[in-house]
Amino acid sequence: MIILFSIFFAIISANSVSEVRSHTLRFRPNQNLVKELQSYIETNQIKAASISTCVGSLLKCSIRFANQPQFTEINGHFEIVSLVGTISVYGQHIHISLSDTEGKMIGGHLPFYDNECIIYTTAEIVLLEHIETIYTRKLDPTYGYYELYII
Repeated sequence: MIILFSIFFAIISANSVSEVRSHTLRFRPNQNLVKELQSYIETNQIKAASISTCVGSLLKCSIRFANQPQFTEINGHFEIVSLVGTISVYGQHIHISLSDTEGKMIGGHLPFYDNECIIYTTAEIVLLEHIETIYTRKLDPTYGYYELYII
């Protein structure tokens, strides 16, 4: 039984393996995290990437909370606790988690348009580019959002 599971797992793993290239970025105070990340993706024509890690801080940002149609702008001093998602020149889906000066957490969907996501001290990001993959977006009629489509 263990041998069968190992063979099955190896087959599944082999089908999802692709070459990965790492990109390490650092953005500086008063830069717009969203615009800088978009610019990097476009300049380097990245067709599929995932955000491996991000640490830093923000002064303000817009976030869409779970099951809410509108975005909420937050202002203050926030630590970036997490930034995760998929991103490409064809679209993105990114979530952010922040903690305030008392350690209270807030998080949700990070919009990639009209977002003044301003860096306070730094934003250190590691992107993993998936070389042989393309991430696009297609409208999913279930909820009306553009969801990940992998080529």
